[in-house]
Amino acid sequence: MILALILLLPFLGAFLPTLAEGRGRLACALATALAPAIAFGLLLSEAGRVFSGEALILYQPWLTELGLNLSLRLDGLGFLFALMILGIGLLVILYAHYYLGRHEAAGRFFTYLLLFMGAMLGVVLSENLLLMLVFWEMTSLSSFLLIGFWSHRRDARMGAGMSLTITAGGGFALLAGILLIGHIVGSFELSDVLAAGDLIREHALYPLALILVLLGVFTKSAQFPFHFWLPRAMAAPTPVSAYLHSATMVKAGIFLLARLYPALSGSDWWFYLVSLTGLSTLLVGAVLALFQTDLKGLLAYSTISHLGLITLLFGLDAPLANVAAIFHIINHATFKASLFMAAGIIDHETGTRDMRRINGLWKYMPHTAVLAMVASLAMAGVPLLNGFLSKEMFFGETLHQSLFGGFNWLVPTLATVAGMFSVAYSLRFIHDVFFNGEPIDLPKYPPHEPPRYMKIPVEILVLLCLVVGMLPAWTVAPLLASAASASLNGLLPEYSLSIWHGFNMPLAMSTLALLGGLALYAARKPLYAWFDGLPSFNALMIFDRAMTSLVNVARRVTRALESGSLQSYLTWVLALALLLVVVALSPLRVLSGELQMTPPDPVTALGLLVLLAAGALTVVFHLRYLTALAMISVVGLMVSLTFARFSAPDLALTQLSVEVVSIILMLLALFFLPLRTQVETSSLRGLRDMVVAVAVGTLVAVLAFAVLTRPYETIAGFFLANSVPGGGGTNVVNVILVDFRGFDTLGEISVLAIAAVGIYGLLHGLHLPHPRRDYRGQPWSTDSHPMILDVLARTIMPLALLVSVFIFLRGHNLPGGGFIAGLVTAVALVLQYISHGVTWAESRQPFSYHAVAGGGVLIAALTGLGSWAFGHPFLTSAFGHFHIPYIGELELATAMLFDLGVYLAVVGATLLILSNIGHVSQAECEEVL
Repeated sequence: MILALILLLPFLGAFLPTLAEGRGRLACALATALAPAIAFGLLLSEAGRVFSGEALILYQPWLTELGLNLSLRLDGLGFLFALMILGIGLLVILYAHYYLGRHEAAGRFFTYLLLFMGAMLGVVLSENLLLMLVFWEMTSLSSFLLIGFWSHRRDARMGAGMSLTITAGGGFALLAGILLIGHIVGSFELSDVLAAGDLIREHALYPLALILVLLGVFTKSAQFPFHFWLPRAMAAPTPVSAYLHSATMVKAGIFLLARLYPALSGSDWWFYLVSLTGLSTLLVGAVLALFQTDLKGLLAYSTISHLGLITLLFGLDAPLANVAAIFHIINHATFKASLFMAAGIIDHETGTRDMRRINGLWKYMPHTAVLAMVASLAMAGVPLLNGFLSKEMFFGETLHQSLFGGFNWLVPTLATVAGMFSVAYSLRFIHDVFFNGEPIDLPKYPPHEPPRYMKIPVEILVLLCLVVGMLPAWTVAPLLASAASASLNGLLPEYSLSIWHGFNMPLAMSTLALLGGLALYAARKPLYAWFDGLPSFNALMIFDRAMTSLVNVARRVTRALESGSLQSYLTWVLALALLLVVVALSPLRVLSGELQMTPPDPVTALGLLVLLAAGALTVVFHLRYLTALAMISVVGLMVSLTFARFSAPDLALTQLSVEVVSIILMLLALFFLPLRTQVETSSLRGLRDMVVAVAVGTLVAVLAFAVLTRPYETIAGFFLANSVPGGGGTNVVNVILVDFRGFDTLGEISVLAIAAVGIYGLLHGLHLPHPRRDYRGQPWSTDSHPMILDVLARTIMPLALLVSVFIFLRGHNLPGGGFIAGLVTAVALVLQYISHGVTWAESRQPFSYHAVAGGGVLIAALTGLGSWAFGHPFLTSAFGHFHIPYIGELELATAMLFDLGVYLAVVGATLLILSNIGHVSQAECEEVL
């Protein structure tokens, strides 16, 4: 239960910032910090069990047939990442309180931040890989909102769009890879996957699954060549960069490497793909970081480089390299978050991040300068700071690999070169910003120290850099051991976290990196000139050109297809349907199967003739609105009677109800249509329409004949046999909807409610002018609400509601149910709008249709969740017979609550749509009437 609370608290707390914003900025920040602080305390309460090697697992069945369960896992690795997500998240909340301007929507910002925090916790705490994918995509969406928070800025919009495009594309690849892993293992539970490493590696699909998973990892963690989105994301507010781009979002891919390490590593595919990608990213990021002029740009490319370092360590496929990778994850989170915050302070107090202008800040901001310099030295790998320890482990692991065969010296050499550039760009951060002359034309002058409490998050993180660097065995050792053990599936190697290991090659490489970095920075001016002379061609340009080409192609396709003609659209749809029918029929040698067709009886034949006649008359009189509408209603009625003729009363009732609602919808729309419909522009167009209609009708009839004359097995027998014992109802159709396929129904009413809200958004506020004449040219009657219609509507209202209640209550055992009852209720209520007008009806129906539709979806979902309380999968229904005094024996089923949700969703969605079509301009209405 604690695991569920840790995960849910940020989501539940996401509503608090907006509610508290009206009480002041401090109240908003405190309300934001409440949920993460509680979750942080709950997480720490489990530290003892986690450090002892225990893995806490919460398993709740959900969609077991699909392999999707709400199962959570807290082991050492998950604990480490959850600790960073919540701990650094709390520091970022405090920092953002002072960073955001008074005119900015702090409530909205903190809501986005908590949503992202919850999504990240879901990624690191998921035991089920499909569940992890859901949260993975949520991180992409919520980070899009955070990066694009300053939506008035073009660079923020572009950065947010680019990050979403790249990470979402990788998410599709990851989905495919996870599905392949689940297919190989037969389960999506992480415990099963980690235990099946040998099975996965021996499978023929392993290379494909690995490549797809790595695509998701590399795009999320900004690995070369997908690294270019991260610098563009620096357009986000600095608290976002300090959180997403140091400890959370960019570490999600790294986390997945560590999490799936026992299942996917141990092969040449893993070794070469991961190692080479990490090495390339390490070098590209380190080199490009030195030449940036934007302070956050330098930190962005340095982040790319350090992510490449971690990826390279995982790719080396050695237990000690895994430990070094996780150690550097911890260290990088602390010094990089503090550096981003320091950069934000500098930007906040000077008004710019251009390192060519922000010089000599030491004399203006000495406290901030000391904090930033310590963090920069940790990033450079200077002794007695945490970055030195993990970098020395990294250098040591590069000496024990065979990535380039006989050229095994190449990786240590390149690693040392990357270390030199790391020292050089760290020195540039220190020297260019805090020394190097005087500030040049600052937007805010003179700069000064930020508010006292704004520096507290930076001070805490810098203190961790110092304490871990000096006392690693006393501070980080238990956390590192538990996390590495979880990543290695319990096979933890021997290692030492002491500061001094004697004179050895890793120490020599560290020393060479420090001295080489000093030399590089000393020679920076010719290096800058060399870099400026390079052609401006990079991955970012390729992405921009690809997106531009894609948009141009989309525009051409849109211009060709989206002509504004409904006839054209329908022709395309029917032509594609025609193609599908041809494809379906092409394998058949003969159209007729061995089953005999049922001979038509006179009643059925008469109904078919009426149906054909009504369809033909609709075509003939389509220029006359009311006549065509009457013929369409006859078609719908005959279809309903056809269902009844073939013993499908539920479908007949549903079809009849839908027809009534559709006719009302068309009547309301008819009010605003042009007085005359244009005739076909040419005989050729009419011939085209006739050919398409005849071809589609003929081929669909042939397809139906080919299918119905062939025997095939159906699942109808299962539902007929299990409807009463499994669902407690004799109405098989209703039991299927609310029990056997309840999850499908829940999805359908959710889509219905969303569509209704969307249509409401389009129609609300749309007050079309009242037409002065009808289609015959006659003026509209001044009696807008005839008395006969008024009286009939009032009389029908209670009767219709009573009928809807009757249909609803009998639905589990007899024809009826929530959907049909909802349509009957909606028709009765819409009739009041038609007979009395919108103003009269709305004044007497004070409830919100949004709330009705949303409440219906919520009731249906809560009914499904209720089964969890009794240890059953989602949407498991229960039923029983109960003796009620004065009533007698009565069957009650939880499916009735689900059906109530369907009923409310249908009523709310239908009225949201129909009631808004009736709005007309009041001024026009008064003038006409």
